[in-house]
Amino acid sequence: MASWLDYTLNGLIVGNIYALLAVGLALIFGVSHLINFAHGSVYMVGAFIGWLCLTRFGLPLPVALAAVVVGCGALGVAIERIGLRPLRHAARIAPLLATIGISFILDQLVQLAFGADPRAVPTPLPDWHLRIAGATLGSLDLLIAGIGIAAAALLYGFLRFTRLGWAVRATAQDRDAALQMGVDVDRVNQTVFAIACALGGVSGLLVGMYYNSIDPAMGFQATLKGVVALLIGGLGNVPGAIAGSLLLGLVESYGVALFGTSYRDLFAFGLLIVFLVWRPNGLFSANRALPPEPMTGTFLAAAKAVRVPRPILVVLVALAAVLPWLGASPYVLQTLTNAWLYGLLALSLTLVAGTVGQISLGHAALLVIGAYASALLSSDLGWSPAVTIPCAGVITAVLGTLLVYPAFRLRGHYVSIATLGIGEVVSLVILNWDGLTRGPLGITGIAPLPWATTARAAYWFTFAVLVVFALVQVRLLRSHLGRTLRAVREDDVAARAHGIAPNRYKAIAFAVGGVAAGVSGGIAAHLYSYINHQTFDSQVSILALTMVILGGLGNVLGGIAGAIALIGLPELFRWAADYRMLIYGLVLLLLVRFRPQGLLGTV
Repeated sequence: MASWLDYTLNGLIVGNIYALLAVGLALIFGVSHLINFAHGSVYMVGAFIGWLCLTRFGLPLPVALAAVVVGCGALGVAIERIGLRPLRHAARIAPLLATIGISFILDQLVQLAFGADPRAVPTPLPDWHLRIAGATLGSLDLLIAGIGIAAAALLYGFLRFTRLGWAVRATAQDRDAALQMGVDVDRVNQTVFAIACALGGVSGLLVGMYYNSIDPAMGFQATLKGVVALLIGGLGNVPGAIAGSLLLGLVESYGVALFGTSYRDLFAFGLLIVFLVWRPNGLFSANRALPPEPMTGTFLAAAKAVRVPRPILVVLVALAAVLPWLGASPYVLQTLTNAWLYGLLALSLTLVAGTVGQISLGHAALLVIGAYASALLSSDLGWSPAVTIPCAGVITAVLGTLLVYPAFRLRGHYVSIATLGIGEVVSLVILNWDGLTRGPLGITGIAPLPWATTARAAYWFTFAVLVVFALVQVRLLRSHLGRTLRAVREDDVAARAHGIAPNRYKAIAFAVGGVAAGVSGGIAAHLYSYINHQTFDSQVSILALTMVILGGLGNVLGGIAGAIALIGLPELFRWAADYRMLIYGLVLLLLVRFRPQGLLGTV
């Protein structure tokens, strides 16, 4: 009994930490209708500010907490003013993508400043313990609970009894009406971002003290946990965010008690999928779950696609084909081989996100499925890669479509969150399914491709596969099916009124895109000879989305050009390799701001 009480108290303490994150996300969504994917990066920055104050400067904990509040609050103001305010009249997808770019930038800057290694965070508290019915609470547990309760009380008082708090609530209820009544909405947004980021920074420091470790990569998972808690309670619902955080903490704690620590995140993201499918508006929100318009149609800027003359295309393909004979080094060929594999992923995503309008933030899951399918068929059954790679494409198409099908009825932010959650679930299932996937050890000794044992041969093979898939996709986009997919993207309600079944065509797009991604993953597995659950992580999904936005959503040639630009160029220019994620973030931020239709335009 005492042990279960321990798990309950632990879940509530962790839920308090999640609540500081989720409340900030709820406030931002309430006034901006935006899920701030940079929130976890601010949480990470807060952890490092606190670590500096406690270790380098030897400041007491209250001063460190104050420094975190001020520093992260100022960072929140800067994010809103510089990164998001210029996009206030853009479609909803634009600021969401901008926050992803800001997240990349912050993560890379902290890593450049402090290195990638974890840092231990001291806990300058007395060694007190409180016994409750056999369970134990330490001084840090009491501090976390106290900060959580105090933050909730102060936030309640601010929103309930101050004029600025009333303005925040008015803006959250009806932004246009608030503007007409003279509310300074820009000031409201800045205030909300300052409060939300200050809470997020404090949460980061508390997590660092609780687990005695911080690192520059800790922000992404924190964002996901905050989003899960937010979805459970209901987007924009502050009390719901607190309740959802406590529920998430309890589910994780009980899951660890029953199945072990490796299942902690699996329970969290499984809970996310359950709520998205069966109750997307959360437990405590009465608002409608689905926004009135898709996130993509209005994002595609009014600009014609750049038409590259066919003779120039033929010359470019010919030059790429003869490049190995022009003195290119094995390193250059290996780099471009990797770019061709990412080009296949970009083709898959540009069909799903650009043509049919389903913004996927978990597309790397298709790579993982394809890689493991081909590797297991080759290693366990002894099949030739000539058979396993096409099989990987088919398996990925079927399994990927089945996994994402329940999300087809969702729209707006919910689609992006659902695909992100599905991607995390796939990775966690692979991590924990030891009997099939070898768990964290991964699969070693994957058979090489007999026809691609040299850098030249691998280059030609991957390039040929890319060209074939590109030609097939161009043909598809020019067909009646392609026009139907674009009709679903522009307005699925109107498409349904004309007798089109949107879910059916979304499934077709995911299936066709799944073949390309699965083949890419299968080839990569045999070229790499080793894969594990982290080979293609969530950053790969965001990178793929950056590629297709850089080239132009729905543009086949643009997707390939984006892969070359973001994969090939940083590798070829060695000085830029250490700044890759910073470059990706800046490119994404600048594209969303100044060239949302991409370099080659949208199709």
